[in-house]
Amino acid sequence: MDALPPPSTMADTLLSAAATAARLPYPELAAEIAALLADDTVVVPPRLVQPLPGGGSLFVMPAHDATVAITKLITFTPANAGSARATIQGDVVVFDIATGTRRLVLDGPTVTARRTAAVSLLAAQRLAPRPDGALLIVGAGVQGRAHLEAFAAGLGVKEAWICSRSAASAQGLAAHARSLGLAARVVDDPAAALAHCPLVVTATPASAVVLDAAPRSDAFIAAVGAFTPRMVELGAQMCRELHARGTVVVDTGDAGHEAGDLLQAGIDVAALPALAAVLAGEPVRPPGPVLFKSCGWAGWDLAAARLAVRG
Repeated sequence: MDALPPPSTMADTLLSAAATAARLPYPELAAEIAALLADDTVVVPPRLVQPLPGGGSLFVMPAHDATVAITKLITFTPANAGSARATIQGDVVVFDIATGTRRLVLDGPTVTARRTAAVSLLAAQRLAPRPDGALLIVGAGVQGRAHLEAFAAGLGVKEAWICSRSAASAQGLAAHARSLGLAARVVDDPAAALAHCPLVVTATPASAVVLDAAPRSDAFIAAVGAFTPRMVELGAQMCRELHARGTVVVDTGDAGHEAGDLLQAGIDVAALPALAAVLAGEPVRPPGPVLFKSCGWAGWDLAAARLAVRG
């Protein structure tokens, strides 16, 4: 990793959501994530997830490499879905290891959205049989928007199909897709859209199954909404069929106790390959459909911090 720039003033270290996003362009962030996975100085302890009254959670996620140390501190409040309040709120604090100096405070929801989408982008770049799309997005919230932008910027996707329980949100994301130069349509039945879309992203609150149908044989599905054993987006039969017919890859080994979709389908998640192993091997696209199950990891936030401090 390159040397850090000189210390900034306190006003310069606290970045807004827009300033945080400006330092984390999707293709560059995907490349930084790949570099982090090959860096043997990276240390990522288990994250602390503290349940809160009312169904929310407090996440404390530290990580470091030889130069930078971070702590991501966020709340996840599912009850905020559909309101003016974000479901994820908080910050990522970045420190210079050599001096102990606080270098940056990044907007936590922005980092979460962009690094999650960049991880999916990296997986799609390496694994998707048809990386140019069309793209089906199920869930038109923050993660749906981030994945739309990431796949357009990093894969050259030109067509997006949008499905959401909120018609207004779906129309809004479709309008955003058109502003990026994509053809876009809103659909009511995501299962029917699977026949047309070789790229699929599920990015919902994961409170219920939203897809349980056979995908195309050349499909790449990134399932990012469910990150606890009780959460679910993909039906059990769909997960088992993808496991039997194609390839299932998880973001990290932590998915062994977090990937609700796969755990509820009775799949031995601990036996599945993780993204780091895929990147370390020969760049061969597997036959059949691919499911990439992403649960989140502080290493992705560290990759974002490494890129942001160079910006």
